[in-house]
Amino acid sequence: MSTPTRYPDYDVLRKRQSPSWDEVTRSVIDERLKTPSDPCFLDAVQWRALEALCACIVPQDRQDRPPVPLAGMLDQRLHKNSGDGFRHARLPPLRDAWRIGLAALDAESKARHELPFASLDHDRQVALLKQLQHGEVAGSAWHGMDAQLFFTQRVLPDICGAYYSHPYAWSEIGFGGPANPRGYVRMYYDRRDPWEAVEAKPGQEQRARRENRRVR
Repeated sequence: MSTPTRYPDYDVLRKRQSPSWDEVTRSVIDERLKTPSDPCFLDAVQWRALEALCACIVPQDRQDRPPVPLAGMLDQRLHKNSGDGFRHARLPPLRDAWRIGLAALDAESKARHELPFASLDHDRQVALLKQLQHGEVAGSAWHGMDAQLFFTQRVLPDICGAYYSHPYAWSEIGFGGPANPRGYVRMYYDRRDPWEAVEAKPGQEQRARRENRRVR
């Protein structure tokens, strides 16, 4: 059974040839849609750990649209070394932080369960991540990097940021993509432009479905 959505039948990709998007926008979105399914930067062990980590941070169980390729998007970011323009002073640069963090996550998992992180069942994966979140993990595998900071300043923003930068997630939340060149006009609370998605309110699901099929 698919998970109910607040924006039934809305697909932001229908906007591709509409006045909502220009050629630059289309090019950026096309690149995200073509995210490789195999790693370009990480090795096979790191890749498996990252896939499992992404699945814990942003579970994707929807049946009505493809999953966002989170591990691939993050691997591409590491491949291009696309940083934020800033970083926490107690964390190493982007690539080093992720290399150390993924290796340490596997090391912590093996120390507790004699298995790499990707081989644990979901409950034990979540339990270990909660320890990271609460600052209860520290060991030589982290090479001096603060494990809690890695979780709060790298894992959460990098994975969640990747998710909500992808058009599949935009469809889920009713976002129309960049405002250039069309822009948004009706900025007041609870008003929508005709090219925006319609939220399904109780008793009006079919109306929202019909209108969202027409949104371009």
